[in-house]
Amino acid sequence: MDWSWLFLAGGLFLGWSLGGNDGANIFGTAVGTRMVRFGTAAFIAGVFVTLGAVLSGAGTAGNLGKLGSIETLIGAFLIAVSAAYAVYLMNRRGLPVSTSQTIVGAIFGWNLFAGRPIDVGAFGKFLGAWVVTPFLAAAIAVMLYLPLRAFLRRVRLHLLTLDLLTRYALIVAGAFGAYSLGANNIANVVGVFMPLADRIFRPIELPGGLVFTPERQLLLLGGLSIAVGIYSSYRVMMTVGRDLARLNPLAAWVVVVSQSLVLLFFASQSFARFIASLGLPPPPLVPVSSSQAVVGAVVGLGLLIPGSRVEWRLFGRVASGWVLAPATAALLSLVALYVAENVFNLPVLP
Repeated sequence: MDWSWLFLAGGLFLGWSLGGNDGANIFGTAVGTRMVRFGTAAFIAGVFVTLGAVLSGAGTAGNLGKLGSIETLIGAFLIAVSAAYAVYLMNRRGLPVSTSQTIVGAIFGWNLFAGRPIDVGAFGKFLGAWVVTPFLAAAIAVMLYLPLRAFLRRVRLHLLTLDLLTRYALIVAGAFGAYSLGANNIANVVGVFMPLADRIFRPIELPGGLVFTPERQLLLLGGLSIAVGIYSSYRVMMTVGRDLARLNPLAAWVVVVSQSLVLLFFASQSFARFIASLGLPPPPLVPVSSSQAVVGAVVGLGLLIPGSRVEWRLFGRVASGWVLAPATAALLSLVALYVAENVFNLPVLP
């Protein structure tokens, strides 16, 4: 019996950690403002994050492998576990870190161990997208919030009607955000396994002549692992939705929509083709940080809305996690690979 699929445990652990961390970015503001219950939020997010991973996750998952070619299942397993454990350590501190940057840090550890050069061009695309993400989310949030606030002041809805509409709007935005998260960040979970998919699964023939490919099977399992992890995201939800800045329900909705649009911007193959058809440079299809997107949107609105004071000390702690997490993942990956090869004599390198 081929037990190679067991190496996927590393990726599934990373998916669980990602869900525990990034679930806050989908429904954190809604739960933090007590507009949506945590159980309801976790269920909706779990369903749509899986759909996003399976239906729209192929683009970013394929591009992650350009940073480092991992040819062995043991190597992919150790990289995923290293990234997952780094995210887990940050989650225990209640910090919404970047899973995208963490898996890249673990891949850097692999390149250092294998003595392989870093693809500067590919890394430049990742770095550029990461720098743009929080500022783009903040700009979108401000552009959405101002006209919506003006519209609501003009129509003067009854308080109960406004409350009900806001709750439904937050649920719809959360579903959209979960779909975007699955489409963009599934690369962090299974990207290192994609070149090895044929060694783990076999194609499954479906009715109507359709084929459930090994790559789609990987995307499905990764999406499900994220969905399970979302159920452990309550503490980080409170950090994002309540502690970083006090936002009103309208601002909470705008934050979710803003970060969702940013994630889809860097994940949609159709949108990239449309931009290219206009003669413009398309956005790189790379996994970006939903944490940085949502924090950028929260801080942008916190500066805009009177009375919504930004907790800069907490923001500093969150930002430090964005640096600490990938550095920790790189170190863990390097140590794990060294121990596996030199202590346990495992075939880490091909």
